[in-house]
Amino acid sequence: MEKLHYKFETKNPIQKPVHIGVVASGDLEVIFRPTDSDETVVNIVTGSDGFKEVWQNVLDRFFARYPIQANIEINDFGSTPGVVNLRLTQAMEALKDEK
Repeated sequence: MEKLHYKFETKNPIQKPVHIGVVASGDLEVIFRPTDSDETVVNIVTGSDGFKEVWQNVLDRFFARYPIQANIEINDFGSTPGVVNLRLTQAMEALKDEK
């Protein structure tokens, strides 16, 4: 099990929490929480060690597209980068639905 921490300079605060997905084989859950900070903090707990650079790349692409300010928690159980991107995008869709 590995714990990863990332920070991103972002500019668009979210207003409500969002919870997407479940922790299960090959899947993950993503939790977005509003923050008063001027940056986004991402904390990841993953069952797959040694993928820090892959996570960085996936998150860099996500925040280039969606520069949201939030506290983000990701609990991973061996998901692929495609599933990570899907869950993050689903969370963004859930934010749109709540407005």
